[in-house]
Amino acid sequence: MAASSTSTQIQLAARPTGWPADGDFSNVRIDLSDLAAGEVRVANEFISVDPYMRGRMNDVKSYAPPYSLGETMTGGAVGRVVASASDAIKVGDVVVHQFGWRDLVQEDAAGFRVVPEVPGVPLSAYLGVLGMTALTAYVGLLDVAAFKKGDTVFVSGAAGAVGSMVGQIARLKGAKRVIGSAGSPEKVALLTEKYGFDAAFNYRDGDIAGQLAAAAPDGIDVYFDNVGGEHLEAALATLNDGGRAALCGAISIYNNTEAAAGPRNMANIIGRGLTLKGFIVGNYVQHFAEFSADMAGWLASGEVVFDETVVDGIDHAVDAFLGLMRGENTGKMVVRTHS
Repeated sequence: MAASSTSTQIQLAARPTGWPADGDFSNVRIDLSDLAAGEVRVANEFISVDPYMRGRMNDVKSYAPPYSLGETMTGGAVGRVVASASDAIKVGDVVVHQFGWRDLVQEDAAGFRVVPEVPGVPLSAYLGVLGMTALTAYVGLLDVAAFKKGDTVFVSGAAGAVGSMVGQIARLKGAKRVIGSAGSPEKVALLTEKYGFDAAFNYRDGDIAGQLAAAAPDGIDVYFDNVGGEHLEAALATLNDGGRAALCGAISIYNNTEAAAGPRNMANIIGRGLTLKGFIVGNYVQHFAEFSADMAGWLASGEVVFDETVVDGIDHAVDAFLGLMRGENTGKMVVRTHS
């Protein structure tokens, strides 16, 4: 039996209006029962906070059911098994799961996936570069946007967990030019100096369309959208004939209390024969084996690099989430629950 049997968990207490506030969440401590047959107890080491979670806080129909009030926030996490009543998973195994915002989790073994420890790579990588985050970048670029060697690619929110992977994968797959937007001079420099983007600009400087046009004098062939809003309008102005856009996220509007205006140049889709396709990574998990093989090779060779923003303490999970929504992260934002 594990030394600790009390789990600290973060629950949704109220549905936010606009930006979430601390009062929309509650911190609870739950005493876990003895293990039942087939259960395991896991001490989480890292939990993930992600933009999609904002949508699940609303009681609206979407691709994932809304979070229930008074229940613990679910999402990606990685930890180590500290007690097991399962033949399939043993004490000491590293596992990933979707039980989310808690420091100690006890559930049926079927809800966990054992993963290997990679020398020199933190376990948090399974929430980012080795997990669903980078898979999102991989399938969005290569499958949804039908990337071709020689394409010019524009990525919005390019210093984030998904965007930074998109740019690097595009470069490795033979892009002619890779352009990214980010929200600070430091992040802009990171894109070109560390991640291998050919050009980058600070969207907070304004005139996103003008900055993109200057960075892509020959237009763009692929747009990977993490931001929506003005970025999408700028991309529609810059996409070449037959251009493709993978619509992954629209973080710029997630906390709006009124409907956001759509791009004013949607007619470009018709005249230029553009394809805009939204996607959810859960519909593309059949590519996980191929992605894992490619990414493991790129990491081992140093061809892909990654950054993380780590917030310490399960009690600061809400702070981490709000920081993510404000763009305070570089790379993947995670919460370290156990050192």
